[in-house]
Amino acid sequence: MKCEDVLRQLVAYLDRDVDAHTATEIDRHLEACRGCFSRADFERKLKAQLRAAGEKRAPARLRARIKGIVDKF
Repeated sequence: MKCEDVLRQLVAYLDRDVDAHTATEIDRHLEACRGCFSRADFERKLKAQLRAAGEKRAPARLRARIKGIVDKF
């Protein structure tokens, strides 16, 4: 599997939304490719941070600002 293939499927892989064969191929690639491994590690950590942040409620002022921006669209 090439880096381009791994990176194209990385989010689905991290979400465990790929078939077993594809997951095995990506696992093998990540063991051998430091660049893709680093990217996958970054994405895992980012997802964990976003999940943790989602458990907290944003301050009212921030929510109002975001709502104002969204409402413009």
